[in-house]
Amino acid sequence: MRLALFGLPLVAVLAIVVVLTTPGPVADGAASASPAGPGASISVPQGIIAVGSTTPGEPTTSAEPGAVAPGSEPASPPTASASNGQPPTASTIPSTPNPTIAPSLGSTVAPTLPPTPVPTAAPTAPPATAGPIPPLSACSIFPSGNVWNRRVDSLPVASNSATMIAAIGLTAALHPDFSNAGGYGIPFNVVGASTPRSTVSFEYDDESDHVGYPIPAAPKIEGSSDRHLLMIDTNDCTLYELFAASKSGQAWSAGSGAVWDLGSNALRPASWTSADAAGLPILPGLVRWSDVAAGAIPHAIRFTAPQTCDGYIYPARHEAGSGSCSSRPPMGLRVRLKASVDISGFGPQSRVVLTALKQYGMLLADNGSPWYITGAPDSHWDDDELHDLGQISGADFEVVDTTGFVNG
Repeated sequence: MRLALFGLPLVAVLAIVVVLTTPGPVADGAASASPAGPGASISVPQGIIAVGSTTPGEPTTSAEPGAVAPGSEPASPPTASASNGQPPTASTIPSTPNPTIAPSLGSTVAPTLPPTPVPTAAPTAPPATAGPIPPLSACSIFPSGNVWNRRVDSLPVASNSATMIAAIGLTAALHPDFSNAGGYGIPFNVVGASTPRSTVSFEYDDESDHVGYPIPAAPKIEGSSDRHLLMIDTNDCTLYELFAASKSGQAWSAGSGAVWDLGSNALRPASWTSADAAGLPILPGLVRWSDVAAGAIPHAIRFTAPQTCDGYIYPARHEAGSGSCSSRPPMGLRVRLKASVDISGFGPQSRVVLTALKQYGMLLADNGSPWYITGAPDSHWDDDELHDLGQISGADFEVVDTTGFVNG
């Protein structure tokens, strides 16, 4: 018996239903829906800074094209694009284009796609091996035009010279604050790129440089209460200086710390201290054996005075005293040995020091005993000969007028 619906045979009705419910083929090049189209906004959680925004006090970093804020996702999945009508390269999609397959009526098997190639990870480069540490002579101690390295024997005498000399000590003797006995003086450490860096906490935190300090495993530190720790990285010619350096367990602390580019004339910010009270570097003013052995000290020498005023003059950046600068010397005061002083009777080491005091003079950098000049300890020093420097007194010095005498 044959069944009919609306006057049609049942077989014809079923054929019509199949035609109306079967999906058509997918056209070549048809795009699929993207979860987030171009220009879709990204919600950044609080506390995460998106690329292109800045944190107060930090420099702005420009993001490279396509960069995405850490922790967020791109606005839309990257889509491989053809160039000049050519299919995308193998670096972006598989080498064989995916075929477009129209599902067959009643088919339940998904089309087989070529496997996605797995990228090969680039080999990890071995860490760089630091080369040998050059000697101190590989670095200039500031440019030749720096005031530390310029002679002052032709500059005029300051109008207040007599007052300043008397305030420091007219009859007090010149004293070498260095020797070969027991490491007496301020030593320095020659380090390099291979020296591990240490974090240091500071008492005078706001005026200290917060960097990794290249402190060697057994550093040479000044033996007095000042405990100056000086490090010169001769791979990049950078000077690191600490005042009151101390280590507890594995942690380093200091009163203050400063970093100097030895190829630059830059000073500390105005009113900032350094590892020295005057805000000056220490190393450039040390009497060093290498200079004396070469026959000349080509720079000014650091010295101390018992009282300083509540001010400073160039190149100092910090004061550490009290009272009026009309009666007490300021930090940064430049003093020289008078040209008339006869130094011919002194030994060879002492004559080199005294000649430098005539030509380059000395810079007031800290409070301490009168006319104490600072040097680095060395086994080559002849302490008996250096003791003869005590024959020179305050009356043999004069203050230099350094008006307009600046780095350059």
